[in-house]
Amino acid sequence: MTDVLNSELLKLRSVRSTAYLLLAIAVMLAVGVLVSYLMTADWDVAPPERQRQFDSADPTVPLLPFAQFCLGVLGALAITGEHGSGMIRPVLVGVPRRGKLLAAKAVVVAAASLLVGAATNLLAYAAGELITGDRPKPISAYDSFGEAVPTLLANTASLVLVALVGLGLGFVIRSTAGTLVTLCGLLFVLPVVSMMLPRTWGEPLYSVMLPVLPGELVGDGGLPLSPTGAGLVMVAYAVVALGAGAVAFTRRDA
Repeated sequence: MTDVLNSELLKLRSVRSTAYLLLAIAVMLAVGVLVSYLMTADWDVAPPERQRQFDSADPTVPLLPFAQFCLGVLGALAITGEHGSGMIRPVLVGVPRRGKLLAAKAVVVAAASLLVGAATNLLAYAAGELITGDRPKPISAYDSFGEAVPTLLANTASLVLVALVGLGLGFVIRSTAGTLVTLCGLLFVLPVVSMMLPRTWGEPLYSVMLPVLPGELVGDGGLPLSPTGAGLVMVAYAVVALGAGAVAFTRRDA
């Protein structure tokens, strides 16, 4: 198993798409920091009654949805790139046990997304705190690092989850384009559609959408799911995506 893990890690590190995705996340982090700086500068010159209407100048707000998509793409390309290039056949010659190959890809994708997600969230937090300084809420997102830890962990968990969902979808769909369209639907289209439905249907549906689960996990969502419920839904997403990927991968020809 160690050889397979090393092989998957080498493939993930060596393809150019990984570097491009990491660069895209870094650029979006810079954009989030710029937005945070401009919001704070605007807050400084605003009258007190307008200051109370500001949202927090947290760089994570614009960054998180984009980072979710990028890491979902990272997970998808771990398998769809091999199907697209035809490399899946020699890979399966070297690792004929497909379940073992899927498990190795899942471990590598989860570890890489955990590392990237944790670093990105910590950098965004540090930048936001540096910009807002000792300014009070609402422009400052947190009063202390201890208060920020649950949100940082929840955001990182959501990034790992989306990466695994992307991997599972890639095993099922095989096509890079088809998987990315499906990811866009899950992350950006379905949440909007659910908000347009009648409240009795839309609110429960919206509460299980991938973008809102991190907030619910720390009790900030204002939606029906409790933190425990949100955690169970996140686990269900990963299990269903990887389970469907396993079924499709083991029962179909390469």
